[in-house]
Amino acid sequence: MCTLVILRRPGHAWPLILGANRDEMKDRPWSPPGRHWPDRPEVLAGRDDLAGGSWMGVNDHGVVAAILNRQGTLGPALGKRSRGELVLLALDEADAAGAALVMSELRPDSYRPFNMVVADNRDAFYVAHRADDAPVVVDRLRAGLTMLTSREPDDPSSPRIAFHRPRFLAAPPPDPGADDWAGWEGLLASDARADGTGPEGAMSFALPGGFGTVSSALVGLPAIGRTGVPPVFRFAPGPPDRTAYRKLPWP
Repeated sequence: MCTLVILRRPGHAWPLILGANRDEMKDRPWSPPGRHWPDRPEVLAGRDDLAGGSWMGVNDHGVVAAILNRQGTLGPALGKRSRGELVLLALDEADAAGAALVMSELRPDSYRPFNMVVADNRDAFYVAHRADDAPVVVDRLRAGLTMLTSREPDDPSSPRIAFHRPRFLAAPPPDPGADDWAGWEGLLASDARADGTGPEGAMSFALPGGFGTVSSALVGLPAIGRTGVPPVFRFAPGPPDRTAYRKLPWP
């Protein structure tokens, strides 16, 4: 159950801030964000070394894409394509609207259910494939803060959302211009959870069977017209409660 936190602020110098924790089996091989695909030199993304796709990335046009499994759909399924390829398909596009259109035209029977976000500094979209036989639905994300796990956006039935969304709302938002990400970094690393909930209620956790939080990322997209101000992509190549974030180079 990965987690995305999206802050949309139209008109702000940094209109899109995204935080993401990736939860996965610890023995599944992966590579930190890089330009791993020779046929996609404009894509900077983490690579799932097993299936070849990605869980999250940014392209040189300033489009960010991230995908999560829906509840009860962890892992591959016979006859289904890897959901990680959808991040790469989205990042082939020059803007979020184009990426959302590509997602809306998917054959839903080709993939296991998923939640997805595609965004740029103008638009942000939530893409939902809720069941094997359900169509892929694309909705615009509203301004403000949205939190997404394996269920619906801001779904209070998720113990993680119910406990942590108010904490993100109360925290000072990141300030990429001042290189200040401390508030969100601390929350993404938090092992706190509501009383009576399991470890999965925390933002960063580890289960005895080897499933848990394996990496974390923060992205900031600058507003249109800010010439010479690139996106910011920070990455922690391990559980964020034990691993420092570093700013990735931007061309």
